[in-house]
Amino acid sequence: MTFEHDTVVGMAAVVELVNSAEAPDTMVTLADLREFVARHDFVADRLDGTDLAQLRALRPRLRRLLTSPRDDAVEQVNAMLREAGALPQLVRHGGSDWHVHAVPTTRPLAERIAVEAAMAMTEVIRDDELSRLAECAADGCRGLVFDLSRNRSRRFCSAACGNRLAVAAYRARRSGTV
Repeated sequence: MTFEHDTVVGMAAVVELVNSAEAPDTMVTLADLREFVARHDFVADRLDGTDLAQLRALRPRLRRLLTSPRDDAVEQVNAMLREAGALPQLVRHGGSDWHVHAVPTTRPLAERIAVEAAMAMTEVIRDDELSRLAECAADGCRGLVFDLSRNRSRRFCSAACGNRLAVAAYRARRSGTV
């Protein structure tokens, strides 16, 4: 399955944002927010504590969206788009070629990210590919994984989780407990 570039980029940002709520929380300061915005090429002239608070408050809603069954996800996507008065338009900014934005860049960042999530999930839902979204296989981790691998083999939200599990398994083998 090959998703459109907008979908891949949008889902990567949304999954990272949702995962930022896991311990340790990585969306705590304005510097964290600025780095996130820069990493995902969001247009944001000024960021303040309100943007940070709104984005932090959005994370549980996005987690529910990404972990919902297909029909429930559809209802949430439609609600997000309706609440924002989304009107998809082709735009070009920065180093990006033409892509779709459904709300103007003048709207609050949290609203734009919610709409970005809804737009990305639209394609995932239409292609019936929600199975590409899963919770991390590492014990105790609730991070999410958006698996774009051909054989659907990605199991961990980060290299750190995969490495932690591999080290634990190695130590168990070395101690003879396995």
